[in-house]
Amino acid sequence: MPTLVMKFGGTSVADPERIRRAARRVAEAKADGHQVAVVVSAMGHTTDELIGLAGKVAREPARRELDALMSTGEAVSAALTAMALEDQGLRARSLNAFQCAMRTDGGHGRARLEGVDADGLHRMLEQGVIPVVTGFQGIAASGDITTLGRGGSDTTAVAIAAALAVQRDGGCCEIYTDVDGVHTADPRLVPDAPKLGAITYDEMLELAAMGAGVMHARAVVFGQRHGVPIHVRHSQRPEPGTMIQRETPHMESIAVIGCALKTDLGRVHLQGLPRTAGVQAQVFSAIASRGLIVDDIIQTEGANAVDLAFTVEHGDLPEVKTAVGEVLQRLGSGRIDLEIGLAKVSAVGTGMRSHAGVASRMFQVLGDAGVPIRNITTSEIRISCLVPQEHGERSLRLVHEAFGLALGERVTLQRQLGTV
Repeated sequence: MPTLVMKFGGTSVADPERIRRAARRVAEAKADGHQVAVVVSAMGHTTDELIGLAGKVAREPARRELDALMSTGEAVSAALTAMALEDQGLRARSLNAFQCAMRTDGGHGRARLEGVDADGLHRMLEQGVIPVVTGFQGIAASGDITTLGRGGSDTTAVAIAAALAVQRDGGCCEIYTDVDGVHTADPRLVPDAPKLGAITYDEMLELAAMGAGVMHARAVVFGQRHGVPIHVRHSQRPEPGTMIQRETPHMESIAVIGCALKTDLGRVHLQGLPRTAGVQAQVFSAIASRGLIVDDIIQTEGANAVDLAFTVEHGDLPEVKTAVGEVLQRLGSGRIDLEIGLAKVSAVGTGMRSHAGVASRMFQVLGDAGVPIRNITTSEIRISCLVPQEHGERSLRLVHEAFGLALGERVTLQRQLGTV
């Protein structure tokens, strides 16, 4: 029987009625002949409420205890979902991270998964029992509960699907959420952005990293690494959503498949660093040791000094400033300037590998609209422009229109590159 891992996000289990609907959806999959494992997030805004509660008892809650507190949200969802499945006449059992050996590296708040007890899950499935696993959490070698960071339940679900090797029997990992799939842009910002039937792992990874909130980037990496097809679907609708999968020849015929906007960025500018080997390693090792992610790194060199500039999310600026300040103190030179109020608009598509003209078209449309481009970064399948945040949403709509993305999968390469 094909195996499905069905993950229900916070909005999909936000109240008892939605939990019952999720249980009915699982029952339908079982009736269709699938083996099913379920992963759940905390109900609604429970995680935010727990963080707020922690802030009322401690000015700076210990990360270990914060993880222990936040993990209770998923435990509630898992138990209630298992009860709802039993009420449907199915056999189900809720499992926390310890019970299914969801091993992590031990980093509180941003832990990374290292392994899953697939044997235990296989035994349950073979016995006709539906495992209902708590998302977002794991267990460190020390025995401490850890959490995987925002969106970590997606990662849990894909990791379990990989451990169960769902792709071998024609199964997949289904991510149920409050949107009907992956669109060519955020439909809240670009109302005419159509849903995509399929997208490659690489494209989804770039869109997720650049601000598309449909999928957690680490979940996409897991899927790509293990070849797990990921189906993003609406939790309250029966229609197919978007399949995240390996690239097919047809996909490369479209230069740009989607665009994204990442807001609330800050730029860190380090000036006057000594021009010595290893100075970059000291700066970014200090930042990485705190689990912080940087982007858009630019280096310029003078006769006697080096300047570094990079972007981070606004919320990480205080920790970055502290980490870099310690490095500058050790180096005995250099100063730090911070700039806030930036956004990044990106165009993504595997077709960029084999088609020229995407960058020039993007720059032209932004320039014609008077949008100042503060910085440009690229990958093999992505072009990103850093712009003032007040121009962010307009820039996204301009880029979406420039590449004819409102036409969805009917757009032609000639239309995208402006040759017709």
